[in-house]
Amino acid sequence: MRSKWKGTMLVKKRVGFIGTGVMGKSMAKHLMKAGHPLTVYTRTKEKAEELVSAGAQWASSPKEAAAASDVVITMVGMPYDVEEVYFGSEGIIENAKPGTLLADMTTSSPALAQRIAEAAEARGLFAVDAPVSGGDIGAKEAGLSIMAGGSAEAFALAQPIFELMGTNVVHQGGPGSGQHTKMCNQIAIASGMIGVCEAVLYAEKAGLDPESVLKSIESGAAGSWSLSNLAPRMIRGDFAPGFYIKHFIKDMNIALQSAEEMGMLTPGLKLARELYGKLAENGEENSGTQALYKQLKNI
Repeated sequence: MRSKWKGTMLVKKRVGFIGTGVMGKSMAKHLMKAGHPLTVYTRTKEKAEELVSAGAQWASSPKEAAAASDVVITMVGMPYDVEEVYFGSEGIIENAKPGTLLADMTTSSPALAQRIAEAAEARGLFAVDAPVSGGDIGAKEAGLSIMAGGSAEAFALAQPIFELMGTNVVHQGGPGSGQHTKMCNQIAIASGMIGVCEAVLYAEKAGLDPESVLKSIESGAAGSWSLSNLAPRMIRGDFAPGFYIKHFIKDMNIALQSAEEMGMLTPGLKLARELYGKLAENGEENSGTQALYKQLKNI
């Protein structure tokens, strides 16, 4: 498939952004700031009001957003949401113009990413699966880590757009590779979050000042993004979502299924899934992932 785009510069390309939640809204703002005309769609229109007030055009459906755009980015919640916005007569693939770049930045199923890429190629479209890491802070600061899967040509088209939203943009391989890489990321976070929570709770039980403890351990061998960014929120009692527990559970379910299909054991991931599942059952599904602290504190 030959691209109609000349080079990889996406100067003033029209971007459709579907899903303007905790992270998506900040990501879309960076594209507007760079001068890309933006069309937005989200199921709850109020979530897009700030972008519309800043000059973005509102679309009444994914179909309308796709038809108006040269690049379509999706940042929705669940794999079934991804499937809904991409497939069917009202979906993106059916209504995007040939040559359009499709970038799903939702954390979703590697198998679904491959399906999207195949369907896109059949219609003369380019598709990249590009989940992100960095949470609300990374989204606001354009400092996301972006893990991309897709053809080399599709990635070359997407890279300049991705670099407006992230500082670590890596092409991992063919379709689905970005999603598999994100599963590696989520597996590392899942077990790591247990350790971060236990460290904070241990400091408290030992009568130490947890903030002082963090100063000693976050720059050493124990250092991690979660320790530096989420442990302070735990200490302050701030459990607002930078990343929803319900979405993390979704990610862990995908990782567990993929790992099982590959015949590997993931005991740390399994334990984290059980603990977060109990949190969700206790009404914490819309809290941030740092709320695991509450679950472990109450055991």
